[in-house]
Amino acid sequence: MSETLEPNKYQRFVESIITLIDKKSGTAAAAALKRADNQNLEYQSWEYLVRLNVDIENQNERLPYATIACAMAKAKAELNGKTKIGAAIAKCYEEGHDSDQATAKLRRLLACDSIEEVCQVLRPLFSLINSKAGIHLDYADLLKDLRWFYKNNQQIKAKWAQNFYRHSVADEVNP
Repeated sequence: MSETLEPNKYQRFVESIITLIDKKSGTAAAAALKRADNQNLEYQSWEYLVRLNVDIENQNERLPYATIACAMAKAKAELNGKTKIGAAIAKCYEEGHDSDQATAKLRRLLACDSIEEVCQVLRPLFSLINSKAGIHLDYADLLKDLRWFYKNNQQIKAKWAQNFYRHSVADEVNP
């Protein structure tokens, strides 16, 4: 698949999850997708992932898609945001990237070496981000990063760090 088509693939997945978890019709799907981050209950989300052309036998594909679908279902996401994961971590704290807590969370994420570990570390970060009003993650971009983490983890981690350190409190005042 050509490089220019790749982002559309991730955007389409995110849009499909938004449709699946719609409040009016998606209660069963949302409930199943919320379990996707639990190793013992993950299988309940497979029906929806397979319908969205996710190869659930390939862990490097299944885990990123399941992680994002779960995060979106738990956040009751109604749109794909524009905030990258690094900036989202910084935005969770008044001091932004100068916060010791924010820096510690970023460092923990950057220390991950496997897709399993990065998905596990992201779970509490999603909860933190969801607790802060006004932060809308760019799920499609994060999905693309996770999908290719096993091949380019240093480049992806550098991107996350750059997003984190480029964020400032002024960005919130002058978006």
